[in-house]
Amino acid sequence: MASPAASSAVLAVVLVATLAAGASAATFTITNQCPFTVWPAATPVGGGVQLDPGQTWTIDVPAGTSSGRVWGRTGCAFDGSGRGGCLTGDCGGVLSCSLSGWPPLTLAEFTLGGDKDYYNLSVIDGFNVPMSFSCSSGETLTCRVRDCLDAYHFPDDNSKLRSCNGNSNYQVVFCP
Repeated sequence: MASPAASSAVLAVVLVATLAAGASAATFTITNQCPFTVWPAATPVGGGVQLDPGQTWTIDVPAGTSSGRVWGRTGCAFDGSGRGGCLTGDCGGVLSCSLSGWPPLTLAEFTLGGDKDYYNLSVIDGFNVPMSFSCSSGETLTCRVRDCLDAYHFPDDNSKLRSCNGNSNYQVVFCP
């Protein structure tokens, strides 16, 4: 017969494994509908890629991810090792970003987890690419020009945050 301490340890391992199995990832589908190439970037998961017109990039973001961002970069050139730079939205001169982009950039921001996910668009750091951002159980936010109504324009503006069911899937579209 197992000791009470051993039984508690087994129960803790089973509980953690059950909770981890219940957590899921949100799928972000990022599409370039612009007539020009966009180099989308995503942190803390995803990095970055080149998307020619009509192409799509899909990333899975783990449940519980907070302070996530997706943005488009323009006017980029990278060498075979992924070093280079972008005219807008650059993240330290690399194709696969681990840092947020530099202004100007149109920014999709999100926090995943629990019963609710939260998301918004921001042009606080400028505007560089028209963008829409939506979750499968919420409304679509669209920003086609710098002064769009769906995006944050200054840091203390808390009126643009939206929520949807926890771990929904997301769409980011450049040039909607």
